[in-house]
Amino acid sequence: MQSAHMEQTIAAPLEFSGVGLHSGAPSRMRMLPAPAGSGIVFRRTDLDNFEISATGRNVAKVSYATSLMRQGVLISTTEHLLSALIGMGVDNVIVELDNLELPILDGSALPYVEAFLHVGIRMQRRRRETVRVLRPVEVREGNKFIGVYPGSGYSIQYTIDFPAPIGQQSTFVDLAAETYGTTIAPARTFGYKADEDRLRDMGLIRGVGPENAIILGESGPENGPLRFENEYVRHKVLDLIGDLALVGRRIEGHVVAERAGHAMHTALVSRLLKDRSAWELARVPARAESESGAPATAATHPLTSAALLEA
Repeated sequence: MQSAHMEQTIAAPLEFSGVGLHSGAPSRMRMLPAPAGSGIVFRRTDLDNFEISATGRNVAKVSYATSLMRQGVLISTTEHLLSALIGMGVDNVIVELDNLELPILDGSALPYVEAFLHVGIRMQRRRRETVRVLRPVEVREGNKFIGVYPGSGYSIQYTIDFPAPIGQQSTFVDLAAETYGTTIAPARTFGYKADEDRLRDMGLIRGVGPENAIILGESGPENGPLRFENEYVRHKVLDLIGDLALVGRRIEGHVVAERAGHAMHTALVSRLLKDRSAWELARVPARAESESGAPATAATHPLTSAALLEA
């Protein structure tokens, strides 16, 4: 069972490779266990191991993905990995990357979750802290909206409204239920076939293909079937969890989003961090039951690989 009150890291190094969603460039990524209190740190191995922490102060210009930048060095499309780390309770990790964009893998966070469970998630000797929301913080832009409110645990209500064939979808997620791996992680990124040429002309989606994204035609997915009936809104929740990870810690509160996207997600991060009266750092209380400290594995964790594949 994932520890609610102690920090955690992965129990062994992990490696991933593939192409970037937008750049189309090949990249190799290695994840390493990190000491307690380290947080999530990206390291560009092709640029003398230059490091960029996954925090709000390093958010770069956001459009179709969430990127980090420090001193002109870029790390792009971080949201799926950050989402998996938060969703599975991994607090500390070093992410080595040999190019500017993370590999898109299958377009979801599922490959990360399965890898974490394969090597195990190790408890560390440091009490976890959360960003506990004390009063509402909101961002509005026309009919788009996102806000975070005081509440126990970490819950999200998300509504999207896209052109056909998606339309309006809503979902509610309680991260305390520890179902991230089966209900959110498998949801893939998506896009409209009609927008392909325009986006490619903008230098985007150069790495997109039917193996890593839902391609939407006029009547529905060209590369179905969907993994969930409402896979589109579930993926938006996946993105939101990853973007809000840039607060630097897991949030304790309730998030409501309507027609939002990466830019509004990260705008909420910025507004929340700037308003120091709206939140406090809170240590997560220890559970009444004893914790063994043994790594969670695919055999012992409630979200087993078999369960993930059946989702």
